[in-house]
Amino acid sequence: MSTDRPHGRPLRQVPRWVHWTVVPLLILVPVGYVIISAEQSRNSGQEKEESAAVKHLTWDWPTQVQRRIYQVPIPLDWTRKIAYVETNNWNTSELFVQFAPTAGGLDTFLAQVGTSRSALKPGNVTITPAQAKVPGWSFGSGRVWAGVATTQHGDKPDHDITVDLTDAAHPIVYVVSTINF
Repeated sequence: MSTDRPHGRPLRQVPRWVHWTVVPLLILVPVGYVIISAEQSRNSGQEKEESAAVKHLTWDWPTQVQRRIYQVPIPLDWTRKIAYVETNNWNTSELFVQFAPTAGGLDTFLAQVGTSRSALKPGNVTITPAQAKVPGWSFGSGRVWAGVATTQHGDKPDHDITVDLTDAAHPIVYVVSTINF
């Protein structure tokens, strides 16, 4: 008997099966956790990437956050045929929105972005061909177009607004809201 230990008891030998069970578990459990977490994180990133990569109009309402950030106050009660697409890069973020309000809804929208129907210039398409290409809009002849551009200072977005007034009772509004960094 060894007297190295208090009370004179010898060190107990751990059975071999314990080493073969516990040591791999101490290694494999954290490794498994890391693998599962990485896969979940990767899948989450893929969903966000797919959402950000959308390059065509989505026929639905932009989220409330998008409408608030880009300051596009779509009239809730008077609007139909809503579609949008958002683009982002290092310098600029843009929200492209089209919707068909009633005549009163158009006036409400214009007032909420700080302009009015009288500011719309007949024949003026304020959305550039490069901007129109992103959502696939076409502003050709044979329609009654009117537009206005609003510029805001600081981190507030600028708006290029073009309205199809061919049917004055049912205008179609095209908005490009741009935030520059």
